[in-house]
Amino acid sequence: MVSLFGPIEQIFPKTREYLTPQAWERVVSRVEHMNNLESLAESPDVFTPEGPPFLKDLARLEWAVHQTQMQAANSVLKPDDWIVNPALQLLTVSFSGLPRLLFEPEQKTTPQAGEELVLIWRKPRGGEISMRAARDEDLLALKMILEEVSPEAAAAAGGVQVGTVEGTLRQAAAEGILIAPRTRIRREPAVVSGSAVSDPAFLEADFFTLQWHLTQACDLHCKHCYDRSSRSPLTLDQGRRILADLQRFCREKRVQGQISFSGGNPLLYPHFDELYRAAAEAGFSLAILGNPTSREKLKTIRAIREPEFFQVSLEGLQVHNDAIRGSGHFERILEFLPLLNEQGIYSMVMLTLTRDNLQEVLPLAELLRDKTDAFFFNRLAQVGEGANLKGPGREEYAAFLEAYLEAAAANPILGLKDNLTNILHYRKGQPLFGGCTGYGCGAAFNFLTLLPDGEVHACRKLPSLIGNVLENSLTDIYDSEAAGRYRGGTAACRGCPIRPVCGGCLAVVYGAGLDIFRERDPYCFL
Repeated sequence: MVSLFGPIEQIFPKTREYLTPQAWERVVSRVEHMNNLESLAESPDVFTPEGPPFLKDLARLEWAVHQTQMQAANSVLKPDDWIVNPALQLLTVSFSGLPRLLFEPEQKTTPQAGEELVLIWRKPRGGEISMRAARDEDLLALKMILEEVSPEAAAAAGGVQVGTVEGTLRQAAAEGILIAPRTRIRREPAVVSGSAVSDPAFLEADFFTLQWHLTQACDLHCKHCYDRSSRSPLTLDQGRRILADLQRFCREKRVQGQISFSGGNPLLYPHFDELYRAAAEAGFSLAILGNPTSREKLKTIRAIREPEFFQVSLEGLQVHNDAIRGSGHFERILEFLPLLNEQGIYSMVMLTLTRDNLQEVLPLAELLRDKTDAFFFNRLAQVGEGANLKGPGREEYAAFLEAYLEAAAANPILGLKDNLTNILHYRKGQPLFGGCTGYGCGAAFNFLTLLPDGEVHACRKLPSLIGNVLENSLTDIYDSEAAGRYRGGTAACRGCPIRPVCGGCLAVVYGAGLDIFRERDPYCFL
C-alpha cells in the first residue's frame, strides 16, 4: 500500500518482521480503513494479539523515526545560546532494548518488560538519524537547558565538579542532542573577503588554547631558547584564580578551553600536580610540552587525567641535537617515547627548523616512524638566544617543503603545522589545512600565551605583551586593542586568498627585523 507517507512496509520494516503475511495484510487493511498512519502507530489493538507484546512500542519508535526523517533538515546549526535539538523526540516505552532492535539488529536482543525513555533525533550536521535509551547525563543536559540551570548549580546539586557538568553539555552537543551556541571567536569578514578559503571550519574557532608557561626553571639550556629571563612563578592560589578566569572567558566566547602546560619545564613547577588536577576538574583539555620524566610521574599525571598529548623536542639526529640541547638528550628522548606509549599517552616530537638541521628532518622522521605518534616542525624565530642561529634561505625552504609533503604521504607520523605549507596546497589545487593553530596564525585569535609572572602575550615566540592576568581579566585582555592588532596580523597579507589558514609567522617576521604589522613573512613564496 502507498499513502501520502510512502509505502507502509518502508515505515514499519522491523514491525513487519514479527507478523505473518496474513497478519500484515490485516494491518494494511485496518490502515486503509483508518486512513491515518499515526493511528496505526498509536492504536493499542492494531498489532495485538497477533504479534509479540512489545510490537506496539516498536511500531511507535519506527513511526517516530519516520517522522524525524520527513522533517526538513535542521537549519539552526549555530544558535546564540544553548538549545535542545528541535528534531529531538522523547518516547516512554514499556520494554527495554527496542532501540537495539532497530539500530543494532546484529545483536539479536530480546526486549524485556520494563519502562524505558528513548531519544530519537536527527543530528544537526549530516542529518543522520540516531536513537537510543536515555542516560542520566542526557537527562541532566536536557534539564539544564530547558530549566536554565547553571553549571555551578547543577554541579552543587549533584556533588560533582563544574567541569564534569560542562563536559556533559559538550558530550550532548557532540552527539547532537543539544546544539551548542555559535562561537564568538571568528575572523572578521573583511579579513576573508575574496578568499579562496570557504570552509567555515577555518573561520570560526570552537577551541581556545592557553599555552601556560608555569615556570622558567628548566633542566636544559637550548641554544635557540626564546626566553631565559628570570620570572617568578605564580602561587597555586593565583593559578586557581586564573583557571576560574579562563572558565569565564570560555563561556563568554562559547569555546572549549584547552591548556598546554609548558615552561621551562612545567613539571618543575612546585605545584604542578595540584594545578593539573584543578585544571582537569575544571573541564579543560590538557596537554604537556616538557622534557622526559619518570614512569612514576607519568602514572601520577595519567591518574589525574590523561593528557591529550605530551610533546618533547628533538633538533635533528644525535650529534646535532645534543649540540643544541645538551649531551645525552637524544638518547633520553628515545628512552622516554616508549614510556609514553606504555602509558597510552599520545606522543609528539617537535623540531625547530634551522639552516643546520634542514637535511636531518626527514631522516629523523624515518628513525622516529615507529617510536612516536606525530612529528612536527616550527621554523626558527631569531628571538632571544635563537638570534645566534640562522634559518634556511627562502628558495631552499620552499624546496624542503616540497620534499616534506612528498615524505608525509609515505610516513604517517609527519604532521603539517607551518602555515606556508598551504601555499603548495593552494598552487596544486589540494585541500587546505588549518595551519599553525587550526586557523592559520592563531596569535591572539584562538591562542594566547601566559608567562610565569602573569604576563599575557599574543605568541610565545616573540615579545607580544597584551596584558597581565594579575591586573585584568582574560576577556578584557583578549578584547583589547593591542590583542586586536596581533589578531589582524600583517597588512601585507590582507588580500591573500589563503589568509585565514596562513598569515605567515609573526615571530619569524619579528626575528628578521621586519615590521610584523606591515611586512609579510620573508619565507613566503606565493
